[in-house]
Amino acid sequence: MTDPFRIGIVCLGNICRSPMAQVVLEDRLEKAGLDDRVEVVSAGTGSWHVGEPMDERAASTLADAGYDPTRHVAQTFTTDWFGDHDLLLSMDASNRADMSDLAPTDEARGQVRMFREFDPEASDADDEVPDPWYGGDEGFAEVLEMVERTADEIISRLPEIAPGVKR
Repeated sequence: MTDPFRIGIVCLGNICRSPMAQVVLEDRLEKAGLDDRVEVVSAGTGSWHVGEPMDERAASTLADAGYDPTRHVAQTFTTDWFGDHDLLLSMDASNRADMSDLAPTDEARGQVRMFREFDPEASDADDEVPDPWYGGDEGFAEVLEMVERTADEIISRLPEIAPGVKR
């Protein structure tokens, strides 16, 4: 058996956006029968939440939509992620810059892409997943909506993204 294609999703603290995206993308992979060929993990560029569970509002939003948010434990993105992952998806431009700064090579820097690059509703001027942490519940619902449609598009484009992964 070949090694799975590994996707890392990265936000700031790894308690809201990236874990929501991880849970949804894992769900979509399982439903597509691809969960044994693609692995998804998430991390934050900041380390202050390491070891903590997902933000309660993010977890509640996921649970209300039928997802299981209970397994998440926050971790930090490090240079090692470039060697351990095939694709690194950033939630916003600041996260992308932080990740790119850690890239050991230009080739590694090429692994970093914006998560919403795959969102059919995104544009060049609107390609970030907004951080809902500072707002109310509606921000988490908005993030979930973005994440779901983007995860669906990632699944449909897997043959292009990960040529060795066939549906």
